[in-house]
Amino acid sequence: MCTVTLSYDQSNALARRKLAALLATGLFSQLSTDDTPQPTPEEVEAHRQEVEEFLYGSKILAAKAFARHL
Repeated sequence: MCTVTLSYDQSNALARRKLAALLATGLFSQLSTDDTPQPTPEEVEAHRQEVEEFLYGSKILAAKAFARHL
């Protein structure tokens, strides 16, 4: 199963009718925002680690740049 994300102008009546017709075919279903998968603790930890590594590298590069120009 694949997930498709649609963006549309909610004030556009034609867009709302077309979306309703698409959902009425029964070929597609609408997920609520509560149905989005939550990240696992391992994914959260991996993301935190990536952010820390990025920030560490940024600090090193910034320190070298500042040292060159001071």
